[in-house]
Amino acid sequence: MKKTILANNEYYHVFNRGVEKRNIFTCDHDYMRFLISMKEFNRQDPVVSLYRLSQPSVAVRPLQTQRKLVEIACYCLNPNHFHLILKQISDGGISEFLKRLQGGYTGYFNYRYKRSGVLFQGKFKSVRVKTNAHLLYLSAYVNRNYFIHGYGDNSDWPYSSLWDYIGKRNSKICDKDVILNKFKDKKDYQKFTQENALYMKEKKEDEELLLE
Repeated sequence: MKKTILANNEYYHVFNRGVEKRNIFTCDHDYMRFLISMKEFNRQDPVVSLYRLSQPSVAVRPLQTQRKLVEIACYCLNPNHFHLILKQISDGGISEFLKRLQGGYTGYFNYRYKRSGVLFQGKFKSVRVKTNAHLLYLSAYVNRNYFIHGYGDNSDWPYSSLWDYIGKRNSKICDKDVILNKFKDKKDYQKFTQENALYMKEKKEDEELLLE
């Protein structure tokens, strides 16, 4: 894949998976640690590392996000990979955000599971979103990625921004308006994602187009 030049005020589909396709999330606590990191590391100001949590009962107190590196439009965390749709709003914002996110999570994961070495398969992959139609179609792909990859029903999967889009939750991680404003209401968007996810699950070549 060609190296993408990341420009401000552009949207990008960003994704990565575990090295050797290994699982990078093994329990609810792992997923929650990654989601907390998505909030905490999305700031232009320097941040200290989050605590390396070893027990699921230990919580991190959220910090107040100030000047952001990126806007997060959508996300989905699957057992061995993740997908994000990001808008870069500061110079080098996506690269810095992913550096913090993957580096911090690798440190946590290695400490928790007593391992060493890299966790992710390289830096990360990114594809520029070319049009508004591409953004909407891609949002369905990301929000329902858990379902598209055959893991199960996204309706029961809390580690995707789909719940925020359909009004089931308000995690305040995502900036949803750029997508939801193109639909009559949340039910209309839900129907759009359902229909497109079914199609994409059956037509795997469409997934390849989204990753180019």
